[in-house]
Amino acid sequence: MGEIENRPHDPSLMRVSDADRQRVAEVLREAAGEGRLDLDELDERLDLTFAAKTYGDLVPITLDLQSTGPVTPPAAAPVRRTSSGLPAVGHASSTAIMGEVKRQGVWSVPENHSAFALMGSVVIDLRQAQLSARETHINASSIMGEVKIIVPADMHVVVDGTPIMGEFTQQKDKTPAEVGPGSPTVRVRGMALMGSVNVQRQPAPGTPKKFLGSY
Repeated sequence: MGEIENRPHDPSLMRVSDADRQRVAEVLREAAGEGRLDLDELDERLDLTFAAKTYGDLVPITLDLQSTGPVTPPAAAPVRRTSSGLPAVGHASSTAIMGEVKRQGVWSVPENHSAFALMGSVVIDLRQAQLSARETHINASSIMGEVKIIVPADMHVVVDGTPIMGEFTQQKDKTPAEVGPGSPTVRVRGMALMGSVNVQRQPAPGTPKKFLGSY
């Protein structure tokens, strides 16, 4: 008994609820509607979902469906140049598996970007990024990990994700919003399974704290 009591707590062994199963089922049905699962695969995975006992049982069911929506192939990511003439490399995806990935500084963002963290951390910083479209779609999902998306003051944000014993939120702004009709938009969707996906508006890099006021 002593060995069992001293064993480290493994959250993947926690029991799932009917509501958790329903959330995963919604993700599967959406994937089938987008053509990423055929009807036989959908039926098979739904059976596994409703038979799942723990969160560990749910992970493999959705592991290859972390992106909900169209994803631009890596070869299609544009390469642009900064004002200094240096190339701003484009990235169509950011994946961290028991590790860390950071996209920050000047970099080129395609219209669709996929971010996935499995027991790891992904940071997507858009404050100095060069956008390829007026509306950017980020498909962000985490499984026992974290995806953090940082946006500038002049960017519209739309967050629409599914948390399953996790967090999928737009956090309190750290700088006042300065959005208008011509502001770019970022739409964030995906799933957080025992992990987190957070979006936050922050001031430009290097902004002195004394100018941040009460934010």
